[in-house]
Amino acid sequence: MVTSVSILGATGSIGTSALDLMRDGAFRVVALTANSDAKKLASLAKEFDAEVAAVSDESAFAELKAALAGTRTKALAGAQGMAEAAAANSDILLSAIVGAAGLVPTIAGFAPGRKIALANKECLVTAGSLFMSEALKKNATVLPVDSEHNAVFQALACGKRDAVSKVTLTASGGPFRTMSRERLAQVTPEEAVRHPNWSMGAKISIDSATLMNKGLELIEAAYLLISRRRSSMY
Repeated sequence: MVTSVSILGATGSIGTSALDLMRDGAFRVVALTANSDAKKLASLAKEFDAEVAAVSDESAFAELKAALAGTRTKALAGAQGMAEAAAANSDILLSAIVGAAGLVPTIAGFAPGRKIALANKECLVTAGSLFMSEALKKNATVLPVDSEHNAVFQALACGKRDAVSKVTLTASGGPFRTMSRERLAQVTPEEAVRHPNWSMGAKISIDSATLMNKGLELIEAAYLLISRRRSSMY
């Protein structure tokens, strides 16, 4: 059977990377969402013959609806539209919306037996207890997509859970990895955003360089692993 997938944040880097993997026909795309890029969203919805496409920015709805005219894709907008897209019937919901804006639509997508592929750490940083308890209540399975947490998940799945006594999340340090303490006292914001490997935008680049992002990842890991011990969620 072909696995069906819905993607929250389809026009972002994670969403587009996921869709690249789905072009071989092994997956069926059910719903796609974006913030305001109606043109790109409509193009993806047409390519993958999605049942639903939604923009969170209601001012982009007219453009989306016009672009999807004559197709079978239902155009939606706003908070209600995002919730409806998230709740569309599919096997997997990939939550790739940036920031706390991903929390409400992701929770709206919880359903019995559904896999929630979580690439949005803010869901857990801002409301981890609520998020995981709602997932457990709805019998939805939370799977980490964030690279570090996915690696931990795979490691824990390879053997006996009780054999793991601790988990260590490493940090690259971004552009400051090899700098001395004295040099670090003189760094500038412009240097901080010049990550050696990734182009992530100013905020995430600063969070990476200052290790703030590592703190957020520790919070994310704590909720995922605590819930894993308390239940058989994944």
